[in-house]
Amino acid sequence: MATRQCSRSSCARPAAATLTYVYADSTVVVGQLSATAEPHSYDLCAHHADRFTAPRGWDVVHIQAEYVEPEPSTDDLEALARAVREAGRPRPAATFTVPAPVASEPRRGHLRVISTDG
Repeated sequence: MATRQCSRSSCARPAAATLTYVYADSTVVVGQLSATAEPHSYDLCAHHADRFTAPRGWDVVHIQAEYVEPEPSTDDLEALARAVREAGRPRPAATFTVPAPVASEPRRGHLRVISTDG
């Protein structure tokens, strides 16, 4: 499983929290990192989750008191090692066979009309 990164531009830290806007209540909810990336939520690193400020007039609800950036798990390291090994393997060259022209047909160029009528 790949580690998700902070959604803030130019931040390469791993995500530690998920931010969601609740437009109906003018509220921003910052909580534990969601299990999967959601299209209308934002992943934040611990640094940005702790320092997040909402737009003027909005409330911020922090569900978790402290955000900690996740450590790489052995699954992450094993997946990375497998990906590196796979990328380093030589790939077989693609082989293309070009059909030889049939001797009984006169060569008139590279295009020809094929009739689908029986």
